[in-house]
Amino acid sequence: MATASEPQSQTTVLNGADILVESLARQGVSHVFAYPGGASMPLHQALRRSREKIRTILPRHEQGGGFAAQGVSRTSDEVGVCTATSGPGATNLVTAIADAKLDSIPMVAITGQVPQQVIGSDAFQETPIVSVCQQITKHHYLITADDPASHDSIQETLRSIPRIVKEAFFVAKTGRPGPVLIDFPKNIQLSTLEGEIDYDPPMHLPGYHPELRVVAPEQIRQVIAAIRRSKRPILYVGGGVVNSGASEELIKFARASNIPVTTTVMGLGAFPGDDPQSLHMLGMHGTVYANYAINEADLLLALGVRFDDRVTGKLEEFARHGKIVHVDIDPSELHKNKEAHIPIIADVKVFLDQLNAEFSKEDAPEISEWWDQVNEWRERYPLKYGDAGDAILPQYAIEELWRQTKERDPYVAVGVGQHQMFAAQWFKFSKPRRWLSSSGLGTMGFGLPAAMGVQAVHKDSLVIDIDGDGSILMNIQELATLNCEKLPVKILLLNNQHLGMVVQWEDRFMEGKRAHTYLGPVDHPEWLGEGDGQFYEETYPDFVKIAQGFGIKARHVRRKSEYIDAINEMINHDGPYLLDVICPYQEHVLPMIPGGATVRDIIIE
Repeated sequence: MATASEPQSQTTVLNGADILVESLARQGVSHVFAYPGGASMPLHQALRRSREKIRTILPRHEQGGGFAAQGVSRTSDEVGVCTATSGPGATNLVTAIADAKLDSIPMVAITGQVPQQVIGSDAFQETPIVSVCQQITKHHYLITADDPASHDSIQETLRSIPRIVKEAFFVAKTGRPGPVLIDFPKNIQLSTLEGEIDYDPPMHLPGYHPELRVVAPEQIRQVIAAIRRSKRPILYVGGGVVNSGASEELIKFARASNIPVTTTVMGLGAFPGDDPQSLHMLGMHGTVYANYAINEADLLLALGVRFDDRVTGKLEEFARHGKIVHVDIDPSELHKNKEAHIPIIADVKVFLDQLNAEFSKEDAPEISEWWDQVNEWRERYPLKYGDAGDAILPQYAIEELWRQTKERDPYVAVGVGQHQMFAAQWFKFSKPRRWLSSSGLGTMGFGLPAAMGVQAVHKDSLVIDIDGDGSILMNIQELATLNCEKLPVKILLLNNQHLGMVVQWEDRFMEGKRAHTYLGPVDHPEWLGEGDGQFYEETYPDFVKIAQGFGIKARHVRRKSEYIDAINEMINHDGPYLLDVICPYQEHVLPMIPGGATVRDIIIE
């Protein structure tokens, strides 16, 4: 929220673009990821004039800028901001906006638009971006004058810009967070203000009331009564706990109740992953013991989750034995996928604060037999991987990276694919907001630009992108941004020459027939899945040469005996670094529950 300020006279001539940039600064924006074009040039000139207040970073693709803005939002209290020009620049932001919507990430996207007078005429580089994005934004604005030919109408519109920006940030970060779009026609950007302007005007959001509801004492008592009666309870924790900043409250309650904790992909880090009370991740590629525990639990305390299909599998079979307490800030999530016995509309942090205040030692359930069962599952079905001799398995690569970096409290972004799930399994996060994953939309190419945004706002921290060779190619141009903007992101590239997750499904369900999942030349036998399983001495493309071409330090590594030294070199390098780790492509992410199946169908070998 902006701090109150008196309306003030300006000694310099301000145009609409200047007003918008000043409004951003007053919302605490420190970085903007902005790619210029014809319809946004005035905005970039204003950013240049305000470069002492806001650092503008030039991504090499608008989608990269959108994911970098998410990197800011996912790891700090600042709302990430990205901008693009009209037409193709704006549509290049669409995937990043949809990604933020599905993962409930606050973000403000600003697009230049053709002058208001020609909107709707199919002008050069015109797209109706507000209409395009209506279903993937939390809210949206098109800054237009009632009469673009009227001087007074234009002046009124210019004075509305601080209100629009203030509202955009308020909507993006309150309630269930999400992305907000501001479409900004070029004529309004260029129009000049006369007289005074108030940068902290009252907001006008008549239909939006995201107040933090106090949970009724009766509901808290209901929940405590259910916990006391339970014999097999489990905490099922999602991204809402991270978004609400409720990690400490969750840990306090978990300690007091001694209830096992399992998290979704979005919830990783909300509870320490290396804690004995953690069952780690559940769902399609979650641990066997977490999935068994959910299946047998008699009470689910579902906090900030949405019962996503990658967690539940066949919905009617998911947690069928359990009573469900579902706490979510978004009323539309309650009963949407799974009926809740005790539905509670609340910010998870508020709920846990109240629960902790009322919860006593006498309320803790007697669950020693339950823990015996959970620990028996944990011993019988641990996460594991085989011995590949001197070859580097991706699970080993990630686990060793965690061992060497955990004391440095790193931030880890991932692309999408096998490497993403291996990272979720083998990199144990002890704090929230250290893990960045495109979870709802599953967007390849997310990892590198997201890490770029994290490094911009956490300039002295260790920031790592764990990526795959297929995924990184989607936004590999951002290597240029790392070099030119002096962002020392470390890239662990797990290179198996295939689209690994799709290959895994081909192996499991399509008789191993390759259908365009090998990323090398078509005359190699792997193109049709007829190779002997060995990887080539020369991989394609040569990522080390590509990185070097962008001015990035890089190295290949193929043998486990060389790997520890290579990791040490990477994390201690003064600047961005790409480590190309050649891995066998036959590894599968296990455990695995096939889509739409149940825990009974879990694949372990």
